[in-house]
Amino acid sequence: MSSKIRDYNKLAVDILNELGGENNIVSVARCATRLRVVTQTTPAEAKEKIASLPGVITVVEKGGQIQVVIGTNVDKVYNAFTQLMSGNNKIDVNSKSSMLNRIIATMSAVFAPFVYVLASAGILQGILILIKLAYPEFEQTGTCQVFSFISWAPFTFLPIFIAITASQHFRCNIYIAVACCAALLSPTWAEIAASIKNGGTFDLFGLPLSETTYMSTVLPPLFLVWLLSYLERFLEPRLHSIIKPLVMPLICLVIMVPLTLLVIGPITAGAAHYLASGYNWIVNLAPWVAGAIIGAFWQVLVIFGVHWGITPVIIENINQYGKDSFQAYQTIAVIGQVGAALGFYLKTRSKEMKGVSISAFITGLFGITEPAIYGVNLRFKTPFIYGCICAAIGGMVAGIFTPYYYTYAALPGPLTIVNAINPEHYGSIIGVALGSAIALFGPVILMQIFGTNEKAQSEEKIENDTPKVVLDKINVTSPMIGKALPLSEVPDPAFAQKLMGEGIAIEPTDNHVYAPFDGVVSAVFESSKHAIGVVLDNGVELLIHVGIDTVNLTNNEFSYHISMGQQVKKGDLLISFDPQAVKQAGYPLITPIIIVNTDQYQLITLTENKDVNLDDIIFEIKQ
Repeated sequence: MSSKIRDYNKLAVDILNELGGENNIVSVARCATRLRVVTQTTPAEAKEKIASLPGVITVVEKGGQIQVVIGTNVDKVYNAFTQLMSGNNKIDVNSKSSMLNRIIATMSAVFAPFVYVLASAGILQGILILIKLAYPEFEQTGTCQVFSFISWAPFTFLPIFIAITASQHFRCNIYIAVACCAALLSPTWAEIAASIKNGGTFDLFGLPLSETTYMSTVLPPLFLVWLLSYLERFLEPRLHSIIKPLVMPLICLVIMVPLTLLVIGPITAGAAHYLASGYNWIVNLAPWVAGAIIGAFWQVLVIFGVHWGITPVIIENINQYGKDSFQAYQTIAVIGQVGAALGFYLKTRSKEMKGVSISAFITGLFGITEPAIYGVNLRFKTPFIYGCICAAIGGMVAGIFTPYYYTYAALPGPLTIVNAINPEHYGSIIGVALGSAIALFGPVILMQIFGTNEKAQSEEKIENDTPKVVLDKINVTSPMIGKALPLSEVPDPAFAQKLMGEGIAIEPTDNHVYAPFDGVVSAVFESSKHAIGVVLDNGVELLIHVGIDTVNLTNNEFSYHISMGQQVKKGDLLISFDPQAVKQAGYPLITPIIIVNTDQYQLITLTENKDVNLDDIIFEIKQ
């Protein structure tokens, strides 16, 4: 039972164990929804075993990586996973993988941690665009100017963000990396570069400097930090420990900053420029073809986790030209899968799948499609195909209008369509809007006509499964007093999408948790005491998780009245807690009550009562 408990620290331990322990780990990184681990060897059945862990949506093995798809709580698992590492594992970034795979893995590790910051800044820019369209005089106000520079700040100082995440990926000193990249953003250098651009000359060690500037750049700071990691490793054993804290950053600064200004910067900035120009040349030849291809296959790349490789091209387009076409088509591809989740929700008669699909649809509105892809669309295959087909058609239609995004979206989706608005090119927003409408409503229409493929999947499952024997009903009473809620209303995707099992949630009006049946305590969490696992004598394995993300609370907000392995009787006090302390810490008290061994039962009926007391039945179960 304890292996079924949703605890991020334990999940990290389980994943590490299944991957062969710390000595088998080459590197670990994360993106918006995935834990990405490179191992020396992949243990037998590791992929299947990890995929079966609670809290794991699926596992993808691609590009020399084990990609554990967790969802929006991946940061908690990543933090717990890295704390288990002693730090002796060097990121040699997987010498056994191809150059392309190593580049993609690096892009993912570098951009994923701050992608939501860029997304928020992009949304703010979209809001400002709408306000200025409605009230043109707003552009001249101080309010507009202040929020404008706030929205552009993350992009302007992008090299600093890259310095932080790249230093973690390449395992070098974060403060030295930031200092080097900060020097590139110096206003003095911007003045010097402007002077060179206007015909002036400036040299360093007698060598002429180029006019390259580094605000909003990607490749120059990335390569700077990569080479810095080698310089640090070279210096580490050669500097005496007494002088190392001072001399190490001094040497790194006087070598890496001039080297970047003279060599790294001009070469990498030029490479990024030519990559973006090459993509734009291809797209300009036949934009409708590009739209169809990106619309059809972009979400396939997301499945394999290789979608981060395009990021430098997109950012370079925004930086050099003030616009980018890729994200216009990318948005349509994302909306295709969002529309597939919506179409499934409207068509399915399954109460369980309605909850999963609407939750995936809502998450997709923010540009995160993994819950829709893995929770619904790929599971039944047909919705995913419909989403790709409609996105391809939508991208083709949009391409007729040569659409662009005028700000970086980070997480393209329905909320970022406004980024295509430009008064000098209204065809851009028209194209994206038309393409997005086709991608959104096309799968809905197709599923209404041709269905969702649920029946075929169900028949296949019945044919392959061993028939279950229907026994007498099992009744489970409520362990708490409060208001009953469906799991779909729990503000956590793992619970809301029932990835851990069937159940309900209770918003408590009391501060105690009691045993709902005779049984034995099978899982406790000593640091936080926020949850408990109980194996009831009737065979039901129950997880009671008080609050959401309350595993982070360790200041005695919760108290156990039992111990691990203890026999309990119905009505015994299990947990007490301080509701005010939990709420003041910013955590909701909604308590999921999950039947972890859901797959062992044929029918689980949930209570329809809104208010529940201790003797009220919340589950009626048939085996």
